[in-house]
Amino acid sequence: MREERIITPETVRAFEEQLRLDEKSSATQQKYRRDLGRFALFAEGRPVTKALTVAYKEQLETQYQAASVNAMLAALNEFLRFSGWGDCCVKALRVQKRAFWPAEKELTRTEYERLLAAAERAGQERLSLIIQTICATGIRVSELQFITVEALARGEAQVKCKGKTRSVFLVPALRKKIRAYARQKHIAAGAVFLSTRGNPLNRSNIWRDMKRLCAFAGVRPEKVFPHNLRHLFARVFYGIEKDIAKLADILGHSSINTTRIYIISTGKEHRKKMEHMRLVI
Repeated sequence: MREERIITPETVRAFEEQLRLDEKSSATQQKYRRDLGRFALFAEGRPVTKALTVAYKEQLETQYQAASVNAMLAALNEFLRFSGWGDCCVKALRVQKRAFWPAEKELTRTEYERLLAAAERAGQERLSLIIQTICATGIRVSELQFITVEALARGEAQVKCKGKTRSVFLVPALRKKIRAYARQKHIAAGAVFLSTRGNPLNRSNIWRDMKRLCAFAGVRPEKVFPHNLRHLFARVFYGIEKDIAKLADILGHSSINTTRIYIISTGKEHRKKMEHMRLVI
C-alpha cells in the first residue's frame, strides 16, 4: 500500500534546506515558503493527490491574476518534485503576452518625482535615497545590501543575485547623496541602508513605507512598489539606448524575453501609434 503523502513540518524543513543548497536567493526562498504554506493551509492535513492540487489551482484562479497563480504553482510544483510526488504537479495557466502596459500600473517620471518630494517633506531622507537608488540603478530591492561605502568609493557595486554577479554603476549625483547620508549616520564601512539593529532592510518595510507616501504625493497606491521603480529605470534607459541586450545585462536578466516585459509601451502610447496608422478612411 502506498504511503500517504502528507505535508509535515519535517518535509517542509527538508524542502527549505534544499532551496538553500540550491543557492536560491533569499527572496525566492521566502516566496516558496510562503506559497507552500498557502497550499498547506488549503490541504488541511489531507493527503496530497492530483485531485487536491487541481482543486487548489482552481481556487487560486478565482482569487488571483494568472501571473500570480503561475508563480504560486511554480513553487508548489518544485516542492512536489522534490518530495517525489511529481505526478501531482499541475500545469501553469496559459497567458497571452501583453501588447501594452496598463496605464493604471505605470509609474510615470512625474509621479516618481512627486514621491520623492513627499518623502523629503516628511523628513524621510533614507526612504527618499532608497527610492532614488533603485530607480537610478535598476537594482532589485533585495540588492540594496550591496550598496556599500566601499562601492560608493569605487563608483560601482558588485551585486550578487541568483548565482550571478554583475557590476552596477553608481552615477556621481547618487554617490554624492548617499555618501553624505553615510557620513551623517556615521557609517564608515559596509552596507549603507540598514535597520536600527544593523541588518539589511526588510523589503516589506520598504514596501509599506512607500505605500504611506501615496496619499501625500497624490499617486495611486497600486503604482507604488519597489519593483515598479525598476520598471521605470528600464523604460527610461531603453528610451535612450534602444539596446535591449545591454538592458538585460544591467538588470541581471538571463533571458531577453524577461526584459521585454519591462519595456512594452503603455496603453496611451499604444493608442497613439494605432491612431497614427490612419487606416480608417
